[in-house]
Amino acid sequence: MASRLSVRLRATLAATAIVAVALGVAAAVLVGVLTGSLTRSASNEAARRADATAEVLTGGVTVFREPADSVALTETSLLDPDVKIFAYPVSPASELSAWRSTATPAPRRKTPGTVRDFRSSTAPQPAEAAQWAPGDAFALATTPVDTADGVLVVQARASLEPTGDALRALWGLLLPGIPALLLLVAVLTWLAVGRALAPVSAIRTEMADITANDLHRRVPVPRSRDEIARLAETMNRTLDRLELAVSRHKRFVADAAHELRSPLAILRTRLELAPPGPLAAEALTDVERIQALTSDLLLLARLDAAEPACHEEVDLGQVTAEEAARSRPRPEIRVTLEVAADTVVLGSAGQLRRLVANLVDNAVRHANSTVTVRLASDGGEAVLDVCDDGPGIPAEHHEAVFDRFTRLDEARDRDAGGSGLGLAIARDIAVRHGGSLRIAGEDRGACLQARFPVI
Repeated sequence: MASRLSVRLRATLAATAIVAVALGVAAAVLVGVLTGSLTRSASNEAARRADATAEVLTGGVTVFREPADSVALTETSLLDPDVKIFAYPVSPASELSAWRSTATPAPRRKTPGTVRDFRSSTAPQPAEAAQWAPGDAFALATTPVDTADGVLVVQARASLEPTGDALRALWGLLLPGIPALLLLVAVLTWLAVGRALAPVSAIRTEMADITANDLHRRVPVPRSRDEIARLAETMNRTLDRLELAVSRHKRFVADAAHELRSPLAILRTRLELAPPGPLAAEALTDVERIQALTSDLLLLARLDAAEPACHEEVDLGQVTAEEAARSRPRPEIRVTLEVAADTVVLGSAGQLRRLVANLVDNAVRHANSTVTVRLASDGGEAVLDVCDDGPGIPAEHHEAVFDRFTRLDEARDRDAGGSGLGLAIARDIAVRHGGSLRIAGEDRGACLQARFPVI
C-alpha cells in the first residue's frame, strides 16, 4: 500500500531514525568502553597498593600477632585503610607451591582480578578475608608474600565510586543530549528537504495551471544542475511537443472548416435554385446541417486557439431578447421572456449572442410546450436561466452534456440531426467571459444557468 506521507516527512523520519540508531550504538559503545577503562584503572590501582604493601613486608617490617590464626596488622595497613594483611598457618611446601601457582605466577605481583584467583585457589581462605572483602563498590587485588613470620596475604582495594560518578555524568549528558540532537537533525532535515523540494512544488503548481488554451507556458527551471532541473527541462520539452501538436490540430480544424464554407455555400445556392422536389429539399436540409457543423467547428477552433476577443460593453438583456424572439424550427413551442433591463457585461457581442442562441435552441428542441428565458442581476453577476418543460437531464449526465459531440439517448429520439456541440460551445464562451455554465436544479424539465460578471 502506498504511503500517504509526503516525501518531505518520510525523508525527515528516515534521517531521524538512522541518526537515532547511530547515536544509540555510539552511546552504548562509549559507555561500555568508559566503564571497562575506569574499572581496569581501579583494578590497577588496587594491584599497585597490594604490591607496594608486599614490598614493605618483604623489607622486614615486623608483624604483630595475637592468636596464631588471627589477622596480623602492620604499620602500613594502619596507615592505609584500603589495605589489609592476613596471616596463614604454616602450610606444607607442596600445598603452598600449588596455591602460589594457582594464585599468581609471581610471588609479589598480581594482575587485576586476582581476588577471583585467590578465592578459587586450593589454599584455605581465612574467614577474615571473606568478611573484609567489599561488594561491587570496590575493585580488589591480592598478593601472597613470604616473610620471616610465614606466608602473608596482602589484600588491597580501590573504590569504584569515581567510575560511577563518571558514568552518571556521562548519562546526564547523553539522556538530554541525544533527544536534543535528534530534534535538531529532524528540524535541519525538514528544512533542507523542503528547500530541495521547493522547485518541485513550483513545477507542480505551474503544471496544474497549464491547460489546452495556454500551452505556451513553461515550468520554472531551477539554477541547480541536478535531477530536478533535468526533470523541469524534460517537462518543458514535452510541453513544446504538445503545444506543437495541439496547434497543428487546431490549425487543421480551422483550415478544414474554413475551406468547407465556400463549397457548401455554392452547393446550397444551387440546391435553392434547383427545381423543387423532395430530393432537393432533403439535400438542402443536409447542407444546412453541414454548414451549421462547419460553423461550430470553426468557432471551437477559434475558442481553443484563445484568440483575443473583442471586449466591449454588451447589453446582455437586449442580446437575450433578440435571440429568444428569433423563429425556430418548432413554432408550437412558446418562449416566454423575463429579462431585466440595463444588464451590461464586458465581452464579445457575437459570442454572447451565440451562447444565448445555443441555449434557447437546445431548450426548444427538448421542450414539450414552453421555454422560459430569465435574465436578472444577483450580487454583481448577471444570471441567465434557460428552462424547458421537457424530460430533463439525469443527474449522472449533468457534466457529460457539456462534452463535445455528446448526445443523450433521450435527445437522439427527438433530435436526430443534432451534432452535440451547442452546449460545449456555450460553456466555452461563458468561461472565456469569466463566467460559468451549469445545470440548475428544477422540479420538471431542464434549466441551464449561465453567470457573468457585470460592470
